[in-house]
Amino acid sequence: MTRAGPQSLGGALKNVCALVVMGVSGSGKTTIAALLAQELGWRFEDGDWFHPKANVAKMESGTPLTDADRQPWLEAIAAWIEDLREKGGHGVVACSALKRNYRDILARPGHDTVRFVYLKGDKALIAKRITARHGHFMPPELLESQFATLEEPAADEHPITVSVAGTPREIVADILAALSSAANTDRPV
Repeated sequence: MTRAGPQSLGGALKNVCALVVMGVSGSGKTTIAALLAQELGWRFEDGDWFHPKANVAKMESGTPLTDADRQPWLEAIAAWIEDLREKGGHGVVACSALKRNYRDILARPGHDTVRFVYLKGDKALIAKRITARHGHFMPPELLESQFATLEEPAADEHPITVSVAGTPREIVADILAALSSAANTDRPV
């Protein structure tokens, strides 16, 4: 894959400061977001890095997070996005962003500079992937709660929805193609 850069996307990203790569645990958010950031020449952050230690401990113990647990985490990611915006920077962050109200925190009403990339996959495929990974604090037992919490992005959020069935490079290529297509059809980016 060659480095795409925002210019080669026909202006698709000219008003975007942050891409939030979202989906359930095991969908490949971190891998895809890191590759996408590399392709664009943008800064990468993993949303997991913003979790308070208490959240990590809770997940490690197999306890799903509550909305109250997620609030400081989402606010920290939103602050990172706001810092990018204020400094004219660009970034890609991996963040589950499972509910509409979580995405509203990240995108802040009135700001159209955040774009969501939804990594969509069926439960069987993601379960297979999550059980194969090692060294992550999110146990496979919490996958069911992730799907139960998930509110897929609505059309008015203008998400880029891509299947996770391909390889990471294929998924990133699909995202870049969707961004380019959106720019060429005057759809909101």
